[in-house]
Amino acid sequence: MSDMSIDPTLLDVLACPQDKGPLRYLEEEQLLVNDRLHIAYRIDDGIPVMLADEAIEYPAK
Repeated sequence: MSDMSIDPTLLDVLACPQDKGPLRYLEEEQLLVNDRLHIAYRIDDGIPVMLADEAIEYPAK
């Protein structure tokens, strides 16, 4: 896992590509979580992977 964090300004403007709603940042897991849809987007080397087809189930079952 990377220790990189996301710029707070970027977090303010990021939205879920599926429902356009806000995301919750989990720094330890390097994930951006959409609690409404129960999905998350990974962050690779400090770059959010905001592609709908790259979303993962969250929490994982």
